[in-house]
Amino acid sequence: MSEPTSQRSARPADIGSVDAVVVGAGFAGMYMLHRLRGLGLNVRVFEAGGGVGGTWYWNRYPGAHCDIDSLEYSYQFSDELQHEWDWSERYGAQPEILDYANHVADRFDLRRDIHFDTKVMSAQFNEHDSRWIVRTDAGDELSAHFFIMATGCLSSANTPDLPGMDAFAGEIFHTGRWPHEGVDFANKRVGIIGTGSSGIQAIPIIAEQAGELTVFQRTAAWVVPAGQAATDPEVLAATRADYAGFRQRNSEMMVAFGSKNPSNDASALDADDDERQHQFEMRWNHGGLPFLGAFNDLMFDPNANAFAAEFVRSKIRETVHDQSVAELLCPDTLIGCKRLCLGTNYYETYNRPNVNLIDVSQEPIAAITPNGLQVGSDSYDLDVIVFATGFDAMTGAIMAVDIRGRSGTTIQEAWEAGPRTYLGLGIVGFPNMFTISGPGSPSVLTNMIVSIEQHVNWIADCIGYVRDQGHRTIEASASAQDEWVEWVNAVANLTLYPSCNSWYLGANIPGKTRVFMPLLGFPPYVEKCNAVAANNYEGFNLAG
Repeated sequence: MSEPTSQRSARPADIGSVDAVVVGAGFAGMYMLHRLRGLGLNVRVFEAGGGVGGTWYWNRYPGAHCDIDSLEYSYQFSDELQHEWDWSERYGAQPEILDYANHVADRFDLRRDIHFDTKVMSAQFNEHDSRWIVRTDAGDELSAHFFIMATGCLSSANTPDLPGMDAFAGEIFHTGRWPHEGVDFANKRVGIIGTGSSGIQAIPIIAEQAGELTVFQRTAAWVVPAGQAATDPEVLAATRADYAGFRQRNSEMMVAFGSKNPSNDASALDADDDERQHQFEMRWNHGGLPFLGAFNDLMFDPNANAFAAEFVRSKIRETVHDQSVAELLCPDTLIGCKRLCLGTNYYETYNRPNVNLIDVSQEPIAAITPNGLQVGSDSYDLDVIVFATGFDAMTGAIMAVDIRGRSGTTIQEAWEAGPRTYLGLGIVGFPNMFTISGPGSPSVLTNMIVSIEQHVNWIADCIGYVRDQGHRTIEASASAQDEWVEWVNAVANLTLYPSCNSWYLGANIPGKTRVFMPLLGFPPYVEKCNAVAANNYEGFNLAG
């Protein structure tokens, strides 16, 4: 499989002691480095990629965009930074978001403490001196007081284990590990596997470039228009005139974004047919994730949800000319129980003569052959295969590292029955280790950068407290962790989110324990985190 290539810079391996090791140089790792530097700490960041940006470094596939408005999907810790960066579009495209990440790295001189092209292979807690021993594939061995995983929720690419991968005569790519030099699809027969968010963004662009595109769909996705447009200068000026107020209003939203288009307080069940149609049409035409805010009960009542689902199905049937294809594209699940996808000309693409849709829900892909794919008794000749099969979300990148806490317990052993954390920040048995936007926190159900900044600020304040109070270790207590996991599940069960097999549950990864990982509700979560800190880190054990 083709992957981005880069050269590890020549440097001596680190063998020594630092205050903190941070894994990952995406938006979480960069800000964590900045905050810890502000505390006067000696920090080392290790990044597997050749540059900053995390998700936006690797995901360079055609059409890659954010699904949060650019003016919201950006840092707010520096007012100067907010005012000096001009976003060209409503939703930032991957190249522009990566440019922004590089601008931040340069502006705050972050690169000097980041080692690129370097994977952390293991981290082991030494109980004798209460420090972490961190080792990398470059031969680094560091002792660190604090160990912080800033590896992102969607960074561990999931590639299905299909027979015949090595025999394929053409090229194979994964949207989450796209070649930096791009891919030439001209006059080629391309097959794309997967119709999640990355597939939905890539399919229209690839269809314009390829000679023939065949889409292999197991589960139809819910797609609403993105409403992409150039940044309106008046909107930009108005936002900058009250950026603090804008950010505050967003922080009060359940998902930490969308205050300019807030949820309707009314119930879909109480509205008449005309009002429901009006609300859905208005949000469909505006575009974006706030579609699910058309009524306040869409994610809580299946009968309310059914109205939104049928509205979108009607749009699919109106748009796609071949009604047999339209029906294949109509999901039979509740809308929103999987992350809602934003598309630009997605359904329109299936009207192109060079695009074919193959349903693999009943007869799955059996194998990759030298010439293409085998589905049941049918074979499809291809020159290029694209896996748009997503990620081992939220836990994959953490569990890819050999992390060992007290008594040598591995993270895999600790999470054998599913990920367990306290606040998504700390884990029993792993002192002085923090996870940024870890399972058990709002993370992927919010504007990720807002959640990242909240976590980084909390961790930095916590480390400052531990240091100032002369403690050697801080560790989540078993009772607090158990109560928190129970609470996260209780909140999820009040909603429709657990009702379908989504990556929120880990259902896209064979053998992964089914546990609903994110927490719904940003404002009450922040309130809880603040209360824990105000009560001298209640629920954590402090020692030494």
